Amino acid sequence: VQLQASGGGLVQAGGSLRLSCAGSGRTFRSDTMGWFRQAPGEDREFVAYVRWNGRDTDYADSVKGRFTASRDNAKEQLFLQMNNLQPEDTAVYYCAADPDYCAGYRCADLLEYDYWGQGTKVTVSS
Repeated sequence: VQLQASGGGLVQAGGSLRLSCAGSGRTFRSDTMGWFRQAPGEDREFVAYVRWNGRDTDYADSVKGRFTASRDNAKEQLFLQMNNLQPEDTAVYYCAADPDYCAGYRCADLLEYDYWGQGTKVTVSS
């Protein structure tokens, strides 16, 4: 079972990146999928989640209006479109899957997620 995140890189402030996460080894189509990030010296924090239907989403306040999480269940892929990136968005970004239903705020808890990708690094220069 594997989640593979990709799409990170170096971008200037105000720029955009699109992260992808591909699942293999089992189907993730019914899972709640999350994005988390970890900056150097910081704890891993919630960024966004999207439920199996692709419509129900939620975001950390720090990224609302700038980031959009989406998924393509047919291709077992998860995406994070990140616009207007800022230096404080610099972190390693991880995708994760929760095969059990998480209610509301609990979907922002990394302990809810059973499967994790290896992370992709995003660096935003000022």
